[in-house]
Amino acid sequence: MQTRCHWCGTDPLYLAYHDTEWGVPERDSRALWEKLILDGFQAGLAWITILRKRDAFRAAFQGFDPQVIASWGESDVQRLLADPGIVRHRGKIEGAILNARAYLEIEDFAGYLWDYLDGKPIQSETYNMTETDLSRRISKDLKKRGFKFCGPTITYAFMQATGMVNDHHPDCFARKLCASAA
Repeated sequence: MQTRCHWCGTDPLYLAYHDTEWGVPERDSRALWEKLILDGFQAGLAWITILRKRDAFRAAFQGFDPQVIASWGESDVQRLLADPGIVRHRGKIEGAILNARAYLEIEDFAGYLWDYLDGKPIQSETYNMTETDLSRRISKDLKKRGFKFCGPTITYAFMQATGMVNDHHPDCFARKLCASAA
């Protein structure tokens, strides 16, 4: 039996996410942006809620195409507020639209983020933190650029999910896999 991080429990969707996605270094700008948006929608909710709704989010947000989303207005907000497949929170929906516009202002989103780490993931020695000086710095800069729902705790969760920091438990089998993927 493989040892995993305790947070993923026994739900098959959570296990698959933990085993194949969480902590794996992501270097695709659009994929990073999608994950940041989903982490923003997760605020105040359990991540499993977002995982269960992720396909509906992708459909409602047209594949998380920032070019498309940046042009949305009130009619799109109303359409999304009526969609039971996603988290229907006006502030988060409007934040995603603003985030698309801010994303488009950054030439290379992946490069922008990974430059904070000199391109190399942090191999955390302090498993299970909620925020760090680095997540506070990135959050502050994202907000300065117009991003919403990206406080230091959300930013740290995003950094964990996208492999910017390897925060798998020291006994978790995925820790070594993510470290070697770095």
